[in-house]
Amino acid sequence: MASKNKGKIHMRAQWGSNIGFILAAAGSAVGLGNIWKFPGRAYQGGGGAFILIYILIVAFIGAAVLLAELTVGRKTQKNVVGAYKALGHPRWKWVGGMGVLCGYIISCYYIQVGGWVLRYVFSYIFSADAVYADPNGYFSNMLGQNGFPWIGAVVCPLIFISATAVVLLKGISSGIERFSKIVMPALLAILVVLTVRSVTLPGADEGIKYLLTFDWSKLTASTLLSALGQAFYSLSLGMAIMITYGSYLKKEENLVKNTGLICTLDTVIALVAAFMIIPAVFATDVEPGIGGGFAFASLAGVFEKLPVGELFGVLFYLLLLVAALTSEISILEGTTAYVTEQWHWSRKKAIIVLAVSSFVIGIFYTLSQSYLPIKGIWMDITNGVQFPSFGDFMEYVTDRLLMPLGALLFCIFVGWVWKPKHAITEIEQHSVGFRLKKVWTVLIKFVAPAAIFAILVSGLLFGMSLS
Repeated sequence: MASKNKGKIHMRAQWGSNIGFILAAAGSAVGLGNIWKFPGRAYQGGGGAFILIYILIVAFIGAAVLLAELTVGRKTQKNVVGAYKALGHPRWKWVGGMGVLCGYIISCYYIQVGGWVLRYVFSYIFSADAVYADPNGYFSNMLGQNGFPWIGAVVCPLIFISATAVVLLKGISSGIERFSKIVMPALLAILVVLTVRSVTLPGADEGIKYLLTFDWSKLTASTLLSALGQAFYSLSLGMAIMITYGSYLKKEENLVKNTGLICTLDTVIALVAAFMIIPAVFATDVEPGIGGGFAFASLAGVFEKLPVGELFGVLFYLLLLVAALTSEISILEGTTAYVTEQWHWSRKKAIIVLAVSSFVIGIFYTLSQSYLPIKGIWMDITNGVQFPSFGDFMEYVTDRLLMPLGALLFCIFVGWVWKPKHAITEIEQHSVGFRLKKVWTVLIKFVAPAAIFAILVSGLLFGMSLS
């Protein structure tokens, strides 16, 4: 679709191939949460019981919302804000703006975490013994416990965001798509190698049995909400990403099939990651955990006990690096599309300004973790209550407020304002009939909003995080 901008006609970029779109969208969905959070949550939630519930949530709720986002994107061929206006409801554009803001804030701290991952790739290549000697201390020092963390907060994150910007500057087909076609197969190959090594370790069979055992006693309301949150965060819903990616789709693409492929690939990678992590920690007597502390500090105990553990450490953090890069690229692309189309900036200017500004803001995310001067200032600002760090505040705003609220309002918009019948017309364009249209209508109007509302309330009132 062409649009006028300062007297010139610009053709909207499109994906060069369907497989390129699938890999790019799956790359967006496959982030750090699939690898360092899903396995721990599966362990805490009763193994197979959690996994089954998670698969059902993705299949019926996550897929329903993802299909809606891709449909709105392809229908309008606009960024997330322009999409509401193109559908004839400009008063709803602030919901899209909320998604852009959410993505931008996430980008700020994702750059830093991506930099930490890159730092650990180098660490396991050149100084694994230092990591093994004091895993917690090594991680804390990288965050600034004993002085300004130049490597962890500046150098490695700068390399990470520079790589992201280079890909984005090459555009959709030549940049994001081409990059995804290279790194996503590499991610799968590394994941398979690590999983095969994990499940063949002495004692790993106990971890495998645990994941295949349905312990329903551990499946509480809390774990159900955890599975819901994991599904929504993993599929990149409630931000500016999937509407933007959908807007680059050609009209003849089958949205239902694409949605199924993206959800399947994302879920399979999460499941394989669980069979990579849990058997390994069982075999090495390391307590399964969730998040950065587990991935950066606790897993050192696994690699130290493995023959040629340094090699597997490098492969593991390369796996994380690819997952982080593909996710950051999609997050920043959503914001870039908004800025170029709504503010009429050139793509180059938008990417450079967004990359530099998010990098600078993100530095304070790392500093707030351990760097004492910044921690002290933040404690004075908050008077020492509720939010122990600036980084926690950023995650609170995105994970517990902006993302679930944006997804909830989007479902209300599609289900009750734009109406499912209009979405179904777009879904069925240039493809076979949508046989589950009645089921999807119920899901998008009633089931998904109720589930997302539960996530929102649990996060705000009971402190449960979406991611």
